[in-house]
Amino acid sequence: QIKSDKQQPGGVIYSIKGPGVDEEPVGIFSIDKFSGKVFLNATLDREQNDRYRLKALALDLGGRTLEEPTDLEIIVVDQNDNRPLFRQDVFTARVREGAEPGGARAPGGHGDTRGGHMGGHGDAHAAAGTCVLRVEATDADDAETDNAALRYSILEPGAGGMFTINATTGEICTARPGLDRETVAVYNLTLQVADMSGDGLATTATAVIYLEDINDNPPEFTQEEFSMEVPEQVAGVDVGKLLVHDKDLAGSPNWRAKFTILEGDPEGAFAIRTDPHTNDGVLSVAKVRGRRHGDVPPRVGMSPADTRGRSRQPLDHERRDRFELTVSVQNERAPAAGARGSARALATVHVRVRDVNEAPVFRENPRRLSVPEGAAPGTELLAFTASDPDTRQLQTLTYALLYDPAGWLQLDPRAGTVRTQRPRRPPAAFLQGGWYIALVLAHDDARPPLSATGTLSIEIVEVNDHAPLLQPPAGALCARPGPRARLLLGATDDDRPPHAAPFHFQLSPQHPQLARNWSVARYNVTHALLAPLVPLPPGLYSLPLLLRDSGTPPRERQQLLNVSVCPCDADGACEDGALAAARAGAGVALGALLAILGSLLLLL
Repeated sequence: QIKSDKQQPGGVIYSIKGPGVDEEPVGIFSIDKFSGKVFLNATLDREQNDRYRLKALALDLGGRTLEEPTDLEIIVVDQNDNRPLFRQDVFTARVREGAEPGGARAPGGHGDTRGGHMGGHGDAHAAAGTCVLRVEATDADDAETDNAALRYSILEPGAGGMFTINATTGEICTARPGLDRETVAVYNLTLQVADMSGDGLATTATAVIYLEDINDNPPEFTQEEFSMEVPEQVAGVDVGKLLVHDKDLAGSPNWRAKFTILEGDPEGAFAIRTDPHTNDGVLSVAKVRGRRHGDVPPRVGMSPADTRGRSRQPLDHERRDRFELTVSVQNERAPAAGARGSARALATVHVRVRDVNEAPVFRENPRRLSVPEGAAPGTELLAFTASDPDTRQLQTLTYALLYDPAGWLQLDPRAGTVRTQRPRRPPAAFLQGGWYIALVLAHDDARPPLSATGTLSIEIVEVNDHAPLLQPPAGALCARPGPRARLLLGATDDDRPPHAAPFHFQLSPQHPQLARNWSVARYNVTHALLAPLVPLPPGLYSLPLLLRDSGTPPRERQQLLNVSVCPCDADGACEDGALAAARAGAGVALGALLAILGSLLLLL
């Protein structure tokens, strides 16, 4: 109630104005204009307007102001009519398993905390004594009163009360040791916040705390010994699996296993890898590397020291029919401090190498040998035999000619002995650079049988068994000595180098008188030049010549050369050319030969 000091006859008229009267929110307050009493017409909400500032007026009956307007402030007293509210319904955080209890934070222990609360989810990695999460709630009531005095608590601690919350700050920390992800991976805490210092209105939220894995569980084999079997002569194939179990988080480096063959395989016959899906060890036969130049094939009875460093050979039942391997397993990541048990586990793997039928083997393949041409039929060349790797099986090998293009050879099917069956060397069409190639097939009598092919390379050694032959045996030349009075002589030889050219031409030593009228001079390795030393009467002359090749030993032949001597014109041609040609047969004078060669060069 308001009263004016200016009393007037007939009374005073009172009025008020301002927010809550004639301004929004309109009509909350009113006044009795005669008594000055102020009335409340609606429910007040302090959280909307905590005070109202009005103007009070006093007027006479004529409406004149009796005194200056008076300030009237109405303060709304707070009532506990608002429950506290968490900033979010679900808070999430992460903490490493094994974290020690305590209230100290590691540097950066709360990740992204805006406005004093976790921004959506905690990203805190708690070390020893590290709090993992801070929650926050708000209350719309007056912060200066107990109506907004908030207290936090955990209603359902879960799993033995591993976490505690600071009632004033809302910070959640580990309460006791023993956080083990393999036992409990996720903690769901029901949080409560209440005003009136914990005795008033309350609200709940959920805190989800995930335990991050550490490598506190080493891998373990599911059994101490494993038995496997693999056929011989295979490479790059899987033999079997070594099953392991690891309690740590599947797919993480704390879980992934790494296997090592420690003992029992000095030659590196086996390899082991990790199955990325199951984490088990996969034992396989190592791939065979090609033999390096100079390597000696392993022999039965070789010690591991003899074979270490050599190119690995395939598994061979006859050399070694079983292996006993010691295999270890450990994690890719080093174990965490205080991890249980040994970081490495061991197992024994028994591998039996199963015997299978193996193909015969020609130890020297291709096999090379030399045979002189003209070897007599039935000449034994060699015994081209194979060996059977299956030394523990009683098997018989037989042989057959798979490829003998000239039909020049014969083969003993039991002994593998190769002989010639023709008197002469194979025709040149079947030779490759002087070599004759044949293929021999060796097969065992297993079921099913296996075979191998051996290559026989026979060098046909040239023998000097032919003397050179004069070609052509006749010719014509001019009667008078001179540059055009020459006859080109040639020879052929059925032998091949080095038993053929260079050829040697000479007048027969048995007729020394021929040297007074004729001369023979070397022209090249296959030809010579015959020329008269004195003018000769035209006619037909038969000259005995001796031809010798360059073989070892050399062979020679004495032949008659028919020479038509004729008078020549200025161009060096016989004047009676037709008669000379008829008498000389197919002979060619040197001048004519040079003219022909010159014509060919011009055409080219």
